[in-house]
Amino acid sequence: MPDSPTMLFITFDDAAAAGAAYEEVKELPGVRQAAVLERSPEGLLDVPESWVHGAGTPTVVSGIVGGLIGLIGGPVGVFLGWTAGTVLGGVAEIKRFQDAAEGLTVYSSGLAEGGSLLIAEVREHTPDAADALAARHGGRLVRRPADEVAAEVRSAQEAAEEAVRAEQEQLEEQEEQKRQQDGHH
Repeated sequence: MPDSPTMLFITFDDAAAAGAAYEEVKELPGVRQAAVLERSPEGLLDVPESWVHGAGTPTVVSGIVGGLIGLIGGPVGVFLGWTAGTVLGGVAEIKRFQDAAEGLTVYSSGLAEGGSLLIAEVREHTPDAADALAARHGGRLVRRPADEVAAEVRSAQEAAEEAVRAEQEQLEEQEEQKRQQDGHH
């Protein structure tokens, strides 16, 4: 659909190429936000660059830092870390950055070790500019409708929340069984 929100996922083997493409993608017409993800050879995820059109710098920086700290705790940790960082940076922008963090978590799972991924949300009138950018920097471009991406992110968030609930219930059951056993001895 022309002019509808689209997510661009451009994969690179070279971090320098991803960085150069990131600088250019912010200048494309209709770009609303962009981020670069890098996976180290050890498998650790880093978000060296992130930009949201019209966002305050303190909120972006603190949200990213909170999200990175949260990576230690997995998807729920990213969500909570990003939220905490964003709250410190600016309450008005919380929702936008929570959604961005969840998207980064979902789509970073397929990023190969040593690889880089440029993600951008854009309203494209034509695909030509993004196609040329990806080709110029040696990237592999995949387009997805933003509403489909958002649905996948919501689904991943719900699954993570359900996993946390199930784990909590299991712990509560184990504690109850232990109390019952201790009461009988």
